[in-house]
Order: sequence, then structure tokens, then C-alpha cells
Amino acid sequence: MTDPFIYELSEHTDVVVFFGINNANLHLLKNLFPHLRIMARGHAIKLEGDPEKVAVLMDHLRQLERFCVENNKLSEGDIIELVKGNEPAEVRFDNLIVHGVSGKPVTARTQNQQRLVKEFETNDLLFAIGPAGSGKTYTAIALAVKSLKNKSVKKIILSRPAVEAGEKLGFLPGDMKEKIDPYLQPLYDALQDMITPLKLKEYLENGTIQIAPLAFMRGRTLSDAVVILDEAQNTTTQQIKMFLTRMGLNAKMIITGDITQIDLPVSQKSGLIDALGVLKDVKGIARIDFDTSDIVRHKLVQRIVEAYEKRDKHIKEWKQQQSSSGPEM
Repeated sequence: MTDPFIYELSEHTDVVVFFGINNANLHLLKNLFPHLRIMARGHAIKLEGDPEKVAVLMDHLRQLERFCVENNKLSEGDIIELVKGNEPAEVRFDNLIVHGVSGKPVTARTQNQQRLVKEFETNDLLFAIGPAGSGKTYTAIALAVKSLKNKSVKKIILSRPAVEAGEKLGFLPGDMKEKIDPYLQPLYDALQDMITPLKLKEYLENGTIQIAPLAFMRGRTLSDAVVILDEAQNTTTQQIKMFLTRMGLNAKMIITGDITQIDLPVSQKSGLIDALGVLKDVKGIARIDFDTSDIVRHKLVQRIVEAYEKRDKHIKEWKQQQSSSGPEM
């Protein structure tokens, strides 16, 4: 009797997706290869039987795994087509970044989102500046997930300043994670669109994906990672300098923020605005300015943002007129 063969699935392969609901995909493989004994545990698949037939199945498993990782789905129909030697019917999506949960395409839908994707290829530090709903953070997280899946990095690190919490954090119930999580929820929401719940839980538990407030970045060197700092307009000049100097080898950083929504005290300068000025001529850094045309939420969001911008412009013009006219005699 020959020793069993072991096929190890990659750590980035979602076993729930690969084996299917109630192991439907595994049962299908057993039916397609009735002369082999196929058993699975965790990421390992044990194969017993004729070595030549095992070798054929091993080749199919490689194809199936590649398809599963790239498309974040694997249906019984996909398996049958791949085993037959056919590529499953593929729907082409323009500007596809990554396939999300159940194969849902995550695409760069606007010109500036597409520019962020392009600049990410050639720059290690990017600033994505623009209003709420313009997709800057969502696109940045999609790029990070893609980098993790294609193994160009080992980790994703996401951070935000918890400015809204301030000194009140200690009065909130629960441990530190429970206190901080509400401020990081938008990052979790984006990840949940792109990674299945069990796989995301695994990544969070083993540190492949780390989500932490900005204060937790001090003293670290962030290597082999895509690092995203969200809501950077609420950093101080010292905080953003600390964050930017955490960059290690084989790391990419994306800094997102909306300079019209600063929650810092009036006396304190935004670290994001300061960094944009200091670093504007540094090679290897790109800046992408999103605007209201990039807003991809409900159509009313764009109109709301434009209405506030119009109001703020009128206030600014009125203040300038008052300043130039001087006090009346």
C-alpha cells in the first residue's frame, strides 16, 4: 500500500469557500474521482489511491485553488468545468481590483479611484484626499486585500486616530478593544465586503490583518505590509510624522483624509495638511485629490456635500469682504 499524498491549501485560501457549504465541493470531487480516497482536515487534503490518478487530481486541485483565491468563489459548476479542462465562463469587469465575498467584483468606479490604483503600482506612499463617500478608503483597502492575496505583502495594517474619543475613552464600558472598535468600524465594514467572515476572523486573530488606533503605532516598524491611515486630517503634526516614519522594507502606505472635516481643536494644525505641504516635492509620493464627482453613495450624498461646499464658500467670501472693508468710522 502506497503512502497517502498530502495537498496543502495556501493560508490565503478560504477553506469554507473551497470545500463549499456542508462540504458540497468536497463531495463532488469524491464523486468525480471515485477510485481515490479523499479526506480533508483544515487546510490539508489527504489523497490515497493509484499514484497516476492522484497526480491528475493534484493538478486539478492547484487549478481549483488558484481560481478560488482569485475569484473568492468556487461553485460546483466551476469545479466541473475546470476538471473537464475548460475555464469557467468569466464575466469581465472594467477596472477590477479584487473579487469580494461570493465573487462580488470590487472595481475602481471613478477616474480618481482608477488613478489611485495606477499610482499604487509605482509609488510607496500615497495621499488620497477628498470628501466622504468618494471611495478613497474603500479603494485603498481593496488594494491592500489584493496585495495580500497575491502574496506581495504578508500583512495589512489599518489605523485611524480616535480623536472623537478624546479623554472620554476611559469612561466608556468594556476593555480597550471594545472602547476603540466603534471608531474603527468603517474599516471592518470594508473588509467584510471583501473577505468572508471566518477568514477575516482568522486573519484578525493571527495578526495577518491588524486594525488599531494610531496611538498603537508608536515604536513599531511596519514591514512587508500595506499600511492605511484613515481620517488622517485628525492627526497632529507629531502623530503623522511618527506614523510616516514607521515605514519599513517592502511596505506601502496609503493616507486618506478629508481636509474639510477636521475635528481637532481650532488652535491645533492638522498633521495631514502639514504633511501635504512638507512632502509635496518628495519623489516616490503621489497625491490623488477626490471630489464630489467621485461620490458613489446615494445620489443625495453628492448633492448634500455640494450644498455644504456652496454654503462654506459664501461664508468665506463674506469674511474676506468684511476683512478688506475694515471697521466703519
